Amino acid sequence: MPAPVESNVIVALSGGVDSAVAASLLIERGYSVQGLFMSNWEEDETGYCTSAEDFQDARRVADVLGIPLHKASFAREYRERVFKHFLEEYRAGRTPNPDVLCNREIKFGACYEHARRLGGHYFATGHYARIARISEEMALLRAQDQSKDQTYFLHAIDPALLANVLFPVGELQKSDVRAYARERALPVHDKKDSTGICFIGERPFAEFLGSYLPAQPGAIESAEGETLGRHLGLMCYTIGQRQGLGVGGRKGASDEPWYVADKDLERNVLIVVQGPSHPRLMSQALETDVVHWLIRGGLPSGRLEAQIRHRQRPVAVDVQLRTDGTALIEFQEAQRAVAPGQSVVLYAGERCLGGATIRRAVPFSERATGLRARA
Repeated sequence: MPAPVESNVIVALSGGVDSAVAASLLIERGYSVQGLFMSNWEEDETGYCTSAEDFQDARRVADVLGIPLHKASFAREYRERVFKHFLEEYRAGRTPNPDVLCNREIKFGACYEHARRLGGHYFATGHYARIARISEEMALLRAQDQSKDQTYFLHAIDPALLANVLFPVGELQKSDVRAYARERALPVHDKKDSTGICFIGERPFAEFLGSYLPAQPGAIESAEGETLGRHLGLMCYTIGQRQGLGVGGRKGASDEPWYVADKDLERNVLIVVQGPSHPRLMSQALETDVVHWLIRGGLPSGRLEAQIRHRQRPVAVDVQLRTDGTALIEFQEAQRAVAPGQSVVLYAGERCLGGATIRRAVPFSERATGLRARA
């Protein structure tokens, strides 16, 4: 698609292959492109955060493409709008998703606003997603490469921004992105994709979290109340977790692995069960905080689907909206390990409708019809 008349675009160059290809594609389409590298965390001496290295890679890409590169720090905004919430959620025993909040508050918040001040008519990133006009409004659609789709992490951004946002790699397969970068000798064509959160990096998560929230070790109990061991602090575990529990088998009991099923905050007890499909791990519904919508006019008719985690197979759902903006979402098939604090994201086919933070998982044994009646 050729560039429009107002074609100044600021590309968030992260130092990775996806944003590099996004910038190159836009140049080929006739846009006037500039790069913007953002840093969200103060450098430390541990080497876990690779911001300095990523900036050098972004500079190399900008040099090859012949475009200006700006640099901006949003570390203060990140700590206030994302990291503070991150700690509050863990303190409350929930498992937050900082990538969702980072997209809303930083990438498509502070960084987007900075790009507009630089004169950008458009703001582009290397996210795997698509935007299209449907019924006179801009819609967020899944990427062509379903395995790389990132709409789950983008569901909370302001829908008003979609008219001025570009996702150039959303139409491509990841393998095509790599091939394109190699053919054009982009210096990051073989760079490994980043994973995790910059400020955590590859460091031990419990150790990192413990430097901000004091650990409160306590008992690990079975669903029947038997003490099985000790946990490092409830904040270090999430619903459905199997690894790192340090719980062995019991004499005469099943040898199936143990999984985190619940957290008793009042008693500071971690509750575990055996087997990946134990009833305590299963939920037939969930309740949300206030839903953030990317659409106007209410829920569309027809089949609705939801994801409770990234890269999960979408599942059919019934959605009951409540007067306070929250929702009861019932699964047509029971779901495993619904974690409060994570996001549930709603879809109608390829279109992302919006989503919300999971407030509470409805146990498999609880009748969701009773909840619906109170909605």
